[in-house]
Amino acid sequence: MASRCWRWWGWSAWPRTRPPPAGSTPSFRHHLSTQEKTPQICVVGSGPAGFYTAQHLLKQHPQAHVDIYEKQPVPFGLVRFGVAPDHPEVKSYGAEDHRALEIPGEELPGVCSARAFVGWYNGLPENRELEPDLSCDTAVILGQGNVALDVARILLTPPEHLERTDITKAALGVLRQSRVKTVWLVGRRGPLQVAFTIKELREMIQLPGARPILDPADFLGLQDKIKEVPRPRKRLTELLLRTATEKPGPEEAARRASASRAWGLRFFRSPQQVLPSPDGRRAAGVRLAVTRLEGVDEATRAVPTGDMEDLPCGLVLSSVGYKSRPVDPSVPFDSKLGVIPNVEGRVMDVPGLYCSGWVKRGPTGVIATTMTDSFLTGQMLLQDLKAGLLPSGPRPGYAAIQALLSSRGVRPVSFSDWEKLDAEEVARGQGTGKPREKLVDPQEMLRLLGH
Repeated sequence: MASRCWRWWGWSAWPRTRPPPAGSTPSFRHHLSTQEKTPQICVVGSGPAGFYTAQHLLKQHPQAHVDIYEKQPVPFGLVRFGVAPDHPEVKSYGAEDHRALEIPGEELPGVCSARAFVGWYNGLPENRELEPDLSCDTAVILGQGNVALDVARILLTPPEHLERTDITKAALGVLRQSRVKTVWLVGRRGPLQVAFTIKELREMIQLPGARPILDPADFLGLQDKIKEVPRPRKRLTELLLRTATEKPGPEEAARRASASRAWGLRFFRSPQQVLPSPDGRRAAGVRLAVTRLEGVDEATRAVPTGDMEDLPCGLVLSSVGYKSRPVDPSVPFDSKLGVIPNVEGRVMDVPGLYCSGWVKRGPTGVIATTMTDSFLTGQMLLQDLKAGLLPSGPRPGYAAIQALLSSRGVRPVSFSDWEKLDAEEVARGQGTGKPREKLVDPQEMLRLLGH
């Protein structure tokens, strides 16, 4: 989702030139000058934001020539690498980095970001050697959003339920040997502020072989507070409230009693330190500050009460937010917010440069949000093109990039190359009943292509 759009130049090893698609021609096209009738547009990043932006440009301007560049040898970004394998219909992640905890002990073995863990089980090349140690009994996830629930679900799902997904072979092997029995999801605020959605919560509550652990005390007085909240939040909180306080029916009670694994939500807790093992060689727990809420509505914030508690564990996964990385020194970037400064997708002070996705608005929203956002960026570009606000004159387009790559001895991976890799993955998965067996080693990919 963290896509960037350029006039004509870019880098990386995966260009795709698409011919103008058939379809109706919008009326504004007739107002373009001769030079503008074949604009050369470059999109950097082949995740959802990149593809949606390109789609809108080509649909609204059939004469446009769009090249997409991607740093990985395979396309589709975090649609491929950021989605839980048992949720192929959910495409909700983007951005290239995670937010650091910035607490002592964060560097200890046994601590990693949820983003890296997701990349590991999804076959992201840069995370293929993560090798998480799942020999412990308890894992702690710092965060209470959908990504945190995804990670908890993968840790607790019976491995046989993942066999028919596109989870990597290596990750499935490690999960088969996992000894993790309990997963805690820790949040600084309370039940009314959780960031996950009701669909993901309902699936966790019904997860085979696992039971929920919720403290009824965390929900005292909540019944009255939820009367005025928006309906989606109300339904979510009511489900939490019922799970925490109501006695389950006989069938559900029997299921929970037989569960060998458990997950729980710890509210009003803020991480202060990752505690080391006695020999100091790995994580052994998390020190948490007990918090209380101040303020109302959107201004609600967690403040420490002065009390502390230690939560023993052998694995710590941080899921406290995502952020985009700077693209290039020539591109403005707000390091604090993790975005490219822009006005409706137009990069400030750089005519002809646009952005879309999380690098435009920050790490919020899901795939539908990104689609709308990307269409708007594409529309801004087309408006500027029509108004003559972009640099005029013929642009070299991919020919310039091709010459540059050739001079550097770089052989890019084409879209037809990707189709060969795609066919290879599908063929490898057929033998085990999986939709595909993802290739995770870029060197192996290049060897298969004869590069």
